[in-house]
Formats: sequence, C-alpha cells, structure tokens
Amino acid sequence: MTSRDRRNCGGPGRAARLPALFLLLLLALGAAAAGAQPKKDDAIQAEQRKLQETQKQLKQERERAAQARQRETSLLAELEEIEQRLGEKQREVARLDARVRRVQADIAALRGDIDKLQGHRAGQEQALAQRLRMIYKIHAQGAALPLILSGEDPAARAAVVRQLGNLAALDARLIQEYRVTSDRLADRKEREEARRSELATLRAEAKREQAEVDREAARRRVLLARVRDERAYHERMVGELSEATRRLETFIRELQAKQRRLAKVPPGPGETPRTGFGTLRGQLPWPTEGRIVSAFGPQVHPRFGTRTFRNGVDIEAVEGTEIAAVYAGHVVYTGWFKGYGNLIILDHGHEYYTLYAHIADIQVKEGDDVRQGQRIGTVGDTGSLVGPRLYFEVRYQGKPQDPAEWLRQRG
Repeated sequence: MTSRDRRNCGGPGRAARLPALFLLLLLALGAAAAGAQPKKDDAIQAEQRKLQETQKQLKQERERAAQARQRETSLLAELEEIEQRLGEKQREVARLDARVRRVQADIAALRGDIDKLQGHRAGQEQALAQRLRMIYKIHAQGAALPLILSGEDPAARAAVVRQLGNLAALDARLIQEYRVTSDRLADRKEREEARRSELATLRAEAKREQAEVDREAARRRVLLARVRDERAYHERMVGELSEATRRLETFIRELQAKQRRLAKVPPGPGETPRTGFGTLRGQLPWPTEGRIVSAFGPQVHPRFGTRTFRNGVDIEAVEGTEIAAVYAGHVVYTGWFKGYGNLIILDHGHEYYTLYAHIADIQVKEGDDVRQGQRIGTVGDTGSLVGPRLYFEVRYQGKPQDPAEWLRQRG
C-alpha cells in the first residue's frame, strides 16, 4: 500500500474527530463565559449595594440636619417663651402673696374677736360664779326662804315672789348670754384654725411657684449670658433683633394706615406741622426717671464689632419706676412684641407716635385716651438683654427721630 493510500485510508477517521474537537472547544468557551458572568454580576451587585448604602447615609444625614434645624429655635422665641412663663409665675406668686396677706388679716381679726370674747366670757363666768355663791348661801341657811315667804301681808309676799322671778330671769339671761358667747368663741376659734390651715397651704404653694420663678429666671440668665459671651449666639440675636426692627416698622406703617382710614385723613406733607406735638422739640418731659445709656443711631458692639442701628434710646431705670406719656395721645397698641417685650404705642396726631418698650406692667389698654404725664406702665426688663430699662422711640410719618432732640434738657 502506498503512502497515498494510507493517507486516504486515515481520512475518514480524522474527519470524524474534528466535530468532536470543535464541540469540546465550544463547551470550554461556554464554560469560561459562564464562569466570567457571575463575576461580572457580583461586581454590579456590589456597586449597587454601595450606592444603596450611600443613599441611606445621605438620607440619615438629611434627617439629622432637619432635626438640628428644628432644635435650633429662635433665640428671641426662646427668650419670649421663658419671659412669658416667668411673667405668669410672677403674677401667680403675687396673687398668692395677696391671698396670704388677706388670710393673715382675717386671722388677726379673728384673734382680736377671740380675745374680746374670752375677756367677755371671763366676766360672765365671774358674774355667774357670784350668783352661784349667793344661791348656795341662801340654801345653806335652810329656813331663810320659807321665812321670807311666811309674812302675812299678801302684797309683800307677791313683791318677794316677783323679785325672785326677776332674779331667776336674770340668771337665765346670764346663762344664755354665756352660752352665746361660748358658741361665738368656738366659732371664731374654728374659723381661725381653718384660716391658719389655708395660710399654710397658700405659703407652700407660693413657695413652689417661687421656686419655678427662680428656675425660669436662671434659664433666662443662662441664655442672656450666652448671647453676651458667645459670638455665634450674639450674632444670631443681632440678626433676629434686626428682623424684629423691620417687623416693627412694618407694623407701625400698618397702624398709620389704619389710623388714617379711621380719621379719613390723607397722608400728611413732608414738613413737620407747627401744631401740637410738632412744636415741642426739645421740650417734651422725660417718660421715666433715669439716664440715656444707649443713644439713637448706629451702634458698634465693643467686643464683637457687630453693627446695628438703634431707632430709639435706652433709659436706664430701676425696675418698677413709673412710665408716663410724654404727650397727650391715643393708645393704639399694647401687648407683647417680639424683641421689645411689653410694648405701648401712642398716637399723638399729625402722624407722630411714641413707643415705650420693655415694660413690666402695662396700665392702659388699646383705645384709651391719655393725658400728658399720665402713668401708663412701669419699667421692667421684658424682652431686654441687659436688665431693667425703658426703650423709647419718637416717630414721624413712620420714620424714627432722635428722642434726645425732643426731650427737654436736664440740669
């Protein structure tokens, strides 16, 4: 057999083996591809998990930020809340103190009645004792009474009987009066004991309320100390006070518009009218005793360097000092105004207004007409960051004026 024949004889077997090899190659490639696919899927899933974790962390951070914003309440709002609670507690303490004084006065009056009744009853007891001793002596004599009644004169016996009857009536009256006195004395003592018990309850309640006052005052001191000592708190408060000033200016413009509508008067001219309030520049009486400690105009904080503009003046005064209207006017607003505490606004006509803030006790109401020098309130520290004082403004056509130019000079 030639070599050609041998090649031809081996041809069919080799041809049969080629599809099998090809199939094995395809299976190997498929297996390799199948092995690579899970790795690729695992990488994608890992990236997806990372993305989900990042999104979860982002959501948590957003929630924390929202909670922080909720916790970061307005300093003015916090101060207002503390001061309103403090004011309520102080008023409650004052009411309890007044009730304590009334109860003490009642106890003193009852004690006076008891002393008088005891003295009166002692006199009655002495009189009854004398009567008993007299009756005892008469009975001790035995035949004395029959002898008295044994006279033959009927008129004399009748007179004796009448006298005995009068004595018996007198004794009965003395005994009845003694009983009445004893009953009144027992009643006064019972009422005194009840009032003393009420007094003890009132004192305990007043003590609890005073403890609340002390706690609220301590919270207020802590907040104000932060505002004074920490730049971040101070700057936040400056921003809020500036916003409060803008709100007040808007509020005053609204009041002016309302007053014009009520009076049916158009807006006044730019010039100051030469009547009423407008003629008193440099002549107005001071609204309270004290001295100006913060002037009108731009202010620079000595420590933090923050700049503000003050539309009025601060007059330092002792808490409780009288505040008087500087000119006759109409009360257009009384109440709490954020950043200013208790506030009174007076309309003096011709678009002149005066404002009085940080008041402790407002003693007029909206709609009242007040005369010059009339007491309208007392100095306090409501809404104040630096203690008791009166914040005072003068405004014309809604624009602030320097109050120092309107108040009369002091010697």
